[in-house]
Amino acid sequence: MSDDQELLTIGRLSRRTGMPVRTIRYWSDIGALPPAGRSGGGYRLYDAASVARLELIRTLRELGLGLEEVRRILERETTVAAVAAVHVEALDAQIRTLRLRRAVLGTVAKRQSDTEEMTLLNQLARLSADERRRIVEEFVDEVFEGLDADPDIEARMRRTPADLPDDPTPEQVDAWVELAELVRDPDFRRHMRTVVEHNAAQHPAPGASVWFARKVVGVVGAARDCGVAPGAAEAEPVLTEILGADADRAAVLARLEAGMDGRAERYRQLLAVLGGEPPRPTHVAEFHWLAEALRAHP
Repeated sequence: MSDDQELLTIGRLSRRTGMPVRTIRYWSDIGALPPAGRSGGGYRLYDAASVARLELIRTLRELGLGLEEVRRILERETTVAAVAAVHVEALDAQIRTLRLRRAVLGTVAKRQSDTEEMTLLNQLARLSADERRRIVEEFVDEVFEGLDADPDIEARMRRTPADLPDDPTPEQVDAWVELAELVRDPDFRRHMRTVVEHNAAQHPAPGASVWFARKVVGVVGAARDCGVAPGAAEAEPVLTEILGADADRAAVLARLEAGMDGRAERYRQLLAVLGGEPPRPTHVAEFHWLAEALRAHP
């Protein structure tokens, strides 16, 4: 008779598998590891199938399954696949929670936050998806309420994802925390409202604001590449090309100055991070050039 065919006492089974005697006895007592027979003295004996069954029990326990789950699998009340699927969901939830905690702690360390700010950061990171969307929607509502601004701008702000993905990276969690703080800042809300008011005062056609921005980037970019300084005489025809000969340059300058705020650019960059997009090119330099040229050539 080979070793695989012989019957083993609990002690020998323990040595064979490396599992403690008391653990084997527990599984046997609850019926999950029934003995293959008994010795003349009444001691439980186990065979090769018992060894395999015990190895399965150990594997399931090491994967984090509970005692009742293991018992149900062994008694074929459920399948390993079904239980594994449930545990995958639970582990995914734990991983998301750990990522949130890690991001919050990283931000706290980076900012050298005090206890009050740490609590706020933690609360922002743990908001539900509906709560996060509501924060951004309320911001957009306040900025555009009652104003006849370029509808393309409002539509783009409303449809741009401003929420955490299902499986966020630490950078995306950091971006969400910063974005939530930014859009809840009353001063930033007032600033963005002022920008939209200037836009609405021009009664722009749909898409006109985007068209103007692209024109500025293209024409000013070419002028800067040629070394044209905003105060130089060569800047005058550049302004005419962008604005036309009869434009109210003072009004254009006022609109530009209202919109030139680093926080607005930061808002756009944070949205890109949340959307998993590469860093968006910034065109702050082109608009600063245009503002300086308008001051030099009123």
